[in-house]
Amino acid sequence: MSTHNTPGDPGTSAGGTGDGGGTSRPTGRQRLAAGLWPPRLTRAQLTVAVLLFVLGLGLAVQVRSHNDTSALRGARQEDLVRILDELDNRTQRLEDEKQDLVDQRTGLENSSDQAEEARKQTREKEQQLGILAGTTAAEGPGITLTVRDARHSVEADMLLDTVQELRAAGAEAIQLNGVRVVADTDFTGTGDDVEVDGKAVAPPYRFTVIGRPQDLQPALNIPGGVVQTLEKEQATATVTGSGKVVVNALRPAKQPGYARSSSP
Repeated sequence: MSTHNTPGDPGTSAGGTGDGGGTSRPTGRQRLAAGLWPPRLTRAQLTVAVLLFVLGLGLAVQVRSHNDTSALRGARQEDLVRILDELDNRTQRLEDEKQDLVDQRTGLENSSDQAEEARKQTREKEQQLGILAGTTAAEGPGITLTVRDARHSVEADMLLDTVQELRAAGAEAIQLNGVRVVADTDFTGTGDDVEVDGKAVAPPYRFTVIGRPQDLQPALNIPGGVVQTLEKEQATATVTGSGKVVVNALRPAKQPGYARSSSP
Protein backbone atom coordinates (compact mmCIF):
# COMPACT_ATOMS: atom_id res chain seq x y z
CA MET A 1 0.00 0.00 0.00
CA SER A 2 1.40 3.42 -0.88
CA THR A 3 1.71 6.15 1.72
CA HIS A 4 1.31 9.90 1.35
CA ASN A 5 3.33 12.24 3.48
CA THR A 6 1.95 15.49 4.69
CA PRO A 7 4.03 18.71 4.44
CA GLY A 8 4.98 18.36 8.09
CA ASP A 9 5.95 14.68 7.80
CA PRO A 10 9.72 14.26 8.35
CA GLY A 11 9.77 11.09 6.36
CA THR A 12 11.04 12.76 3.16
CA SER A 13 12.63 16.12 2.21
CA ALA A 14 12.01 18.28 -0.80
CA GLY A 15 15.35 17.57 -2.37
CA GLY A 16 16.50 14.37 -0.68
CA THR A 17 15.43 10.77 -0.08
CA GLY A 18 12.95 9.57 2.36
CA ASP A 19 15.54 8.18 4.75
CA GLY A 20 17.43 11.54 5.13
CA GLY A 21 20.68 10.08 3.84
CA GLY A 22 21.02 12.46 0.80
CA THR A 23 22.49 16.00 0.74
CA SER A 24 20.15 18.95 1.08
CA ARG A 25 19.97 21.73 -1.53
CA PRO A 26 21.84 24.99 -0.60
CA THR A 27 19.77 27.87 0.60
CA GLY A 28 19.46 31.19 -1.28
CA ARG A 29 21.85 32.95 1.14
CA GLN A 30 24.47 30.24 0.61
CA ARG A 31 24.19 30.53 -3.16
CA LEU A 32 24.58 34.34 -2.94
CA ALA A 33 27.67 34.08 -0.73
CA ALA A 34 29.19 31.51 -3.08
CA GLY A 35 28.62 33.85 -6.02
CA LEU A 36 30.24 36.87 -4.35
CA TRP A 37 33.29 35.27 -2.78
CA PRO A 38 35.95 34.81 -3.86
CA PRO A 39 35.49 37.78 -6.24
CA ARG A 40 35.93 37.00 -9.89
CA LEU A 41 37.07 40.08 -11.83
CA THR A 42 36.95 39.94 -15.56
CA ARG A 43 39.12 42.12 -17.78
CA ALA A 44 36.10 44.21 -18.72
CA GLN A 45 35.25 44.90 -15.07
CA LEU A 46 38.84 45.87 -14.31
CA THR A 47 38.90 48.24 -17.28
CA VAL A 48 35.66 49.90 -16.15
CA ALA A 49 37.07 50.33 -12.62
CA VAL A 50 40.23 52.03 -13.94
CA LEU A 51 38.18 54.33 -16.17
CA LEU A 52 35.94 55.33 -13.27
CA PHE A 53 38.98 56.10 -11.11
CA VAL A 54 40.51 58.30 -13.82
CA LEU A 55 37.18 60.07 -14.31
CA GLY A 56 36.86 60.76 -10.58
CA LEU A 57 40.42 62.10 -10.42
CA GLY A 58 39.76 64.41 -13.35
CA LEU A 59 36.61 65.75 -11.73
CA ALA A 60 38.50 66.42 -8.47
CA VAL A 61 41.23 68.34 -10.31
CA GLN A 62 38.63 70.34 -12.20
CA VAL A 63 36.79 71.29 -9.01
CA ARG A 64 40.05 72.35 -7.36
CA SER A 65 41.01 74.45 -10.37
CA HIS A 66 37.60 76.08 -10.30
CA ASN A 67 38.02 76.96 -6.63
CA ASP A 68 41.48 78.45 -7.25
CA THR A 69 40.16 80.78 -9.94
CA SER A 70 36.91 81.67 -8.19
CA ALA A 71 38.51 84.79 -6.67
CA LEU A 72 39.45 86.08 -10.11
CA ARG A 73 36.01 85.20 -11.51
CA GLY A 74 34.42 87.45 -8.93
CA ALA A 75 36.89 90.30 -9.40
CA ARG A 76 35.86 93.54 -11.01
CA GLN A 77 37.00 94.40 -14.51
CA GLU A 78 39.30 97.18 -13.33
CA ASP A 79 40.91 94.79 -10.82
CA LEU A 80 41.57 92.23 -13.55
CA VAL A 81 43.10 94.93 -15.74
CA ARG A 82 45.33 95.98 -12.85
CA ILE A 83 46.49 92.39 -12.29
CA LEU A 84 47.27 91.97 -15.98
CA ASP A 85 49.22 95.23 -15.96
CA GLU A 86 51.24 94.00 -12.99
CA LEU A 87 52.09 90.76 -14.81
CA ASP A 88 53.09 92.72 -17.90
CA ASN A 89 55.31 94.98 -15.79
CA ARG A 90 57.07 92.02 -14.20
CA THR A 91 57.65 90.49 -17.61
CA GLN A 92 59.09 93.77 -18.86
CA ARG A 93 61.46 94.02 -15.89
CA LEU A 94 62.81 90.55 -16.64
CA GLU A 95 63.28 91.50 -20.27
CA ASP A 96 65.15 94.68 -19.21
CA GLU A 97 67.45 92.68 -16.95
CA LYS A 98 68.16 90.27 -19.77
CA GLN A 99 68.96 93.15 -22.11
CA ASP A 100 71.33 94.71 -19.55
CA LEU A 101 73.28 91.46 -19.36
CA VAL A 102 73.43 91.24 -23.15
CA ASP A 103 74.68 94.86 -23.34
CA GLN A 104 77.40 94.13 -20.79
CA ARG A 105 78.59 91.14 -22.76
CA THR A 106 78.55 93.12 -26.00
CA GLY A 107 80.50 95.96 -24.37
CA LEU A 108 83.20 93.57 -23.23
CA GLU A 109 83.42 91.93 -26.63
CA ASN A 110 83.55 95.16 -28.64
CA SER A 111 85.59 97.45 -26.39
CA SER A 112 89.06 98.36 -27.67
CA ASP A 113 90.30 98.43 -24.09
CA GLN A 114 88.70 95.40 -22.60
CA ALA A 115 90.61 95.74 -19.34
CA GLU A 116 89.26 99.25 -18.73
CA GLU A 117 85.76 98.19 -19.71
CA ALA A 118 85.97 95.27 -17.30
CA ARG A 119 87.09 97.59 -14.47
CA LYS A 120 84.22 99.95 -15.25
CA GLN A 121 81.67 97.18 -15.13
CA THR A 122 83.25 95.85 -11.94
CA ARG A 123 82.85 99.24 -10.22
CA GLU A 124 79.24 99.44 -11.34
CA LYS A 125 78.61 95.91 -10.12
CA GLU A 126 80.21 96.74 -6.78
CA GLN A 127 77.83 99.68 -6.33
CA GLN A 128 74.87 97.52 -7.25
CA LEU A 129 75.88 94.81 -4.80
CA GLY A 130 76.46 97.42 -2.09
CA ILE A 131 72.91 98.67 -2.55
CA LEU A 132 71.51 95.15 -2.43
CA ALA A 133 73.56 94.28 0.64
CA GLY A 134 72.56 97.52 2.38
CA THR A 135 76.12 98.78 2.83
CA THR A 136 75.65 101.70 0.43
CA ALA A 137 73.09 104.51 0.51
CA ALA A 138 70.84 104.85 -2.51
CA GLU A 139 68.47 107.35 -4.07
CA GLY A 140 66.09 107.27 -6.98
CA PRO A 141 62.40 107.18 -7.90
CA GLY A 142 60.13 105.22 -5.65
CA ILE A 143 57.34 105.33 -3.10
CA THR A 144 56.68 105.88 0.56
CA LEU A 145 54.26 103.48 2.25
CA THR A 146 52.96 104.60 5.64
CA VAL A 147 51.04 102.10 7.77
CA ARG A 148 49.15 103.51 10.75
CA ASP A 149 48.15 100.90 13.31
CA ALA A 150 46.39 102.47 16.29
CA ARG A 151 45.13 99.08 17.54
CA HIS A 152 48.55 97.39 17.30
CA SER A 153 47.01 94.60 15.24
CA VAL A 154 49.70 94.49 12.55
CA GLU A 155 51.97 91.51 13.17
CA ALA A 156 55.59 90.99 12.13
CA ASP A 157 54.58 88.51 9.41
CA MET A 158 52.37 91.17 7.79
CA LEU A 159 55.35 93.53 7.57
CA LEU A 160 57.39 90.73 6.03
CA ASP A 161 54.60 90.04 3.50
CA THR A 162 54.69 93.72 2.58
CA VAL A 163 58.44 93.55 1.94
CA GLN A 164 58.02 90.42 -0.18
CA GLU A 165 55.31 92.08 -2.26
CA LEU A 166 57.51 95.13 -2.80
CA ARG A 167 60.42 92.97 -3.89
CA ALA A 168 58.20 91.04 -6.29
CA ALA A 169 57.12 94.37 -7.79
CA GLY A 170 60.74 95.39 -8.43
CA ALA A 171 61.86 97.23 -5.28
CA GLU A 172 65.63 97.72 -5.34
CA ALA A 173 66.19 99.23 -1.88
CA ILE A 174 63.90 99.25 1.17
CA GLN A 175 64.11 101.02 4.50
CA LEU A 176 61.64 100.55 7.37
CA ASN A 177 61.64 103.06 10.23
CA GLY A 178 65.37 103.64 9.91
CA VAL A 179 66.30 99.97 9.45
CA ARG A 180 67.73 98.81 6.13
CA VAL A 181 65.85 95.78 4.83
CA VAL A 182 67.90 93.24 2.88
CA ALA A 183 67.67 89.57 1.93
CA ASP A 184 68.46 88.18 5.38
CA THR A 185 66.47 90.70 7.43
CA ASP A 186 64.25 89.02 10.01
CA PHE A 187 60.95 90.19 11.48
CA THR A 188 59.97 89.04 14.98
CA GLY A 189 57.50 89.91 17.73
CA THR A 190 53.78 90.59 17.89
CA GLY A 191 51.48 93.52 18.53
CA ASP A 192 53.34 96.50 19.92
CA ASP A 193 56.59 94.52 20.32
CA VAL A 194 57.81 94.13 16.72
CA GLU A 195 61.51 93.97 15.95
CA VAL A 196 63.36 94.19 12.63
CA ASP A 197 66.84 92.70 12.77
CA GLY A 198 66.65 92.95 16.54
CA LYS A 199 65.71 96.65 16.52
CA ALA A 200 62.34 97.66 17.91
CA VAL A 201 59.99 99.40 15.49
CA ALA A 202 56.64 100.92 16.32
CA PRO A 203 53.73 102.30 14.31
CA PRO A 204 53.38 104.22 12.18
CA TYR A 205 55.47 101.93 9.99
CA ARG A 206 57.14 103.92 7.23
CA PHE A 207 58.53 102.02 4.23
CA THR A 208 60.87 104.03 2.00
CA VAL A 209 61.25 102.13 -1.25
CA ILE A 210 63.28 102.75 -4.40
CA GLY A 211 61.83 101.32 -7.57
CA ARG A 212 59.51 102.15 -10.43
CA PRO A 213 56.46 103.83 -8.85
CA GLN A 214 54.23 102.69 -11.73
CA ASP A 215 55.00 99.09 -10.72
CA LEU A 216 55.11 99.43 -6.93
CA GLN A 217 51.82 101.26 -6.38
CA PRO A 218 49.57 98.87 -8.36
CA ALA A 219 51.26 95.86 -6.72
CA LEU A 220 50.25 97.07 -3.26
CA ASN A 221 46.68 97.79 -4.30
CA ILE A 222 45.78 94.59 -6.16
CA PRO A 223 42.75 92.64 -4.81
CA GLY A 224 43.83 90.64 -1.79
CA GLY A 225 47.12 92.51 -1.67
CA VAL A 226 48.94 94.39 1.06
CA VAL A 227 46.57 97.35 1.38
CA GLN A 228 43.43 95.21 1.63
CA THR A 229 45.10 92.85 4.13
CA LEU A 230 46.10 95.74 6.38
CA GLU A 231 42.65 97.30 6.15
CA LYS A 232 41.14 94.02 7.40
CA GLU A 233 43.24 94.51 10.54
CA GLN A 234 41.79 98.02 11.00
CA ALA A 235 45.09 99.58 9.90
CA THR A 236 45.41 102.26 7.23
CA ALA A 237 47.98 102.25 4.44
CA THR A 238 48.94 105.33 2.43
CA VAL A 239 51.10 105.05 -0.69
CA THR A 240 52.83 108.12 -2.11
CA GLY A 241 54.92 108.09 -5.28
CA SER A 242 57.93 110.34 -5.76
CA GLY A 243 60.54 111.09 -8.38
CA LYS A 244 63.27 110.90 -5.74
CA VAL A 245 63.42 109.04 -2.45
CA VAL A 246 66.50 108.42 -0.30
CA VAL A 247 67.35 105.17 1.43
CA ASN A 248 70.27 106.00 3.73
CA ALA A 249 70.05 103.46 6.55
CA LEU A 250 73.12 101.22 6.35
CA ARG A 251 74.08 97.76 7.49
CA PRO A 252 77.65 96.93 8.47
CA ALA A 253 79.49 94.80 5.96
CA LYS A 254 79.96 91.28 7.26
CA GLN A 255 83.16 89.40 6.60
CA PRO A 256 82.50 85.77 5.68
CA GLY A 257 83.79 83.37 8.28
CA TYR A 258 84.51 80.47 5.96
CA ALA A 259 83.92 81.41 2.34
CA ARG A 260 86.89 82.62 0.30
CA SER A 261 87.08 83.70 -3.31
CA SER A 262 88.42 81.07 -5.64
CA SER A 263 90.32 81.54 -8.86
CA PRO A 264 88.41 80.50 -12.00
